[in-house]
Amino acid sequence: MPYAAPPVAEHRFAAPADPRPWDGTRDAALFGPPPPQSQALPLLLEPADPAIGPDDWLTVNVWSPSLGAAGLPVMVWIHGGAYRLGTAAQASYNGSELARRGVVVVTFNYRVAVEGFTQIPGMPPNRGLLDQVAALRWVRDNIAGFGGDPANVTLFGESAGAGSIAALLVMPSAKGLFGRAIAQSVPGLFFTRALADAIGAELAREAGRPLADVDPADLAVVGDKVRPPHHRDWGLAAHSDTAFAPVIDGEVLPSTPWRALATGTAREIDLITGANKDESRLFLELGGLRGTITDAQAARLLDAILPDGDNRYRIAFSRASAEERYETGFTDWMFRVPVLHLAQTHAAAGGRTFLYDLSYQGGTMGACHGLDIPLVFGVYREMGQFVLGSPPPESAVALGDLMRTEWVAFATSGDPGWPPYAPGRRQTRIYDEQPTVASYPHPASMHLWDQQRLAPYDLLR
Repeated sequence: MPYAAPPVAEHRFAAPADPRPWDGTRDAALFGPPPPQSQALPLLLEPADPAIGPDDWLTVNVWSPSLGAAGLPVMVWIHGGAYRLGTAAQASYNGSELARRGVVVVTFNYRVAVEGFTQIPGMPPNRGLLDQVAALRWVRDNIAGFGGDPANVTLFGESAGAGSIAALLVMPSAKGLFGRAIAQSVPGLFFTRALADAIGAELAREAGRPLADVDPADLAVVGDKVRPPHHRDWGLAAHSDTAFAPVIDGEVLPSTPWRALATGTAREIDLITGANKDESRLFLELGGLRGTITDAQAARLLDAILPDGDNRYRIAFSRASAEERYETGFTDWMFRVPVLHLAQTHAAAGGRTFLYDLSYQGGTMGACHGLDIPLVFGVYREMGQFVLGSPPPESAVALGDLMRTEWVAFATSGDPGWPPYAPGRRQTRIYDEQPTVASYPHPASMHLWDQQRLAPYDLLR
């Protein structure tokens, strides 16, 4: 179902516009087409509706346990994909298992890569985030017709989806559209305007003409050709694998989530957030780097992300190999520390906060990035098959059943079933073969980063 007009022609690179109305009953049994995006990873997609125009990217999908019900909790999923790929039609995001537990589940597409996140002169910034706000307004205005309660909406999302949720927590245009949030593996990727301008200029140079003159599908190919590691003047962004991220533009997104939350913004919103113990292992696997990291490679990364980082990680993790230090440092920098600081700032400002750590080691790559997706959705195709094997271990299925139960409990009542996080106690839900609640399980990483301010990525000066 469209929540906004196709973002092409006069709507290209603009804020989302209202969808075109229709007469009669609309067949909404199949998904809409994915937005133009990176082809870096193959995605297993559910069939798209051939009757929908190929440019009608901005659509929502709904799973309801009972269309005749009223006042059911609503869970709205925001997919990840490094802000450069992904779609709600991925097989991993089927909401059936969650809906069977008595919630209405909503997923949606938003513009990614150049269409959604590149800074373009004269065009609104953060168009992908503006799409998300438009989708949430659709939920507010329409979800009662599917049995949902528009006053009880919980966002949940992973990776770039979790980073989007962190942004939505502090965006003025999103205020009042949701009351709870679950941010899984929040990345620290936020760009300054100067860095975003430099990346946009490089994309235009690669395209050879104004970006608006390039067909959306062709522009996605251009986006794949611009590789951050080739641009050392892009600072920390050069050590990531994406040229796309939310921009601190001062208007759509006034500041980083950590800075705004510390002032009490969004203290009325209940929050679950957490990270996976071995986040970075997925990226080493996808890059063909597992088993190859040298001391020099580890030192380059660690010194780039933290002052005297290589020496400090060698001391803190004295028995770790070069690859283990690299894995730990990358995980800390990109996910674990942003998640921890999100929990700390929200809790310190008076927000009700719950922290988790996914430590389960039953998969093929440990508790790597993305492991939480099959566990939360109970779908063991696509991502689930990749990280858990086929069939998945019984222990993984049991852990997923528990996580879904606790996610739904939080969406229903605001209480997932474990104690809230507080800066002095740091109670953390540990998801492992034997789930428990304990003190924060990564004190060495916490102390290495506790004096570091999470500023937006900027150009090297």
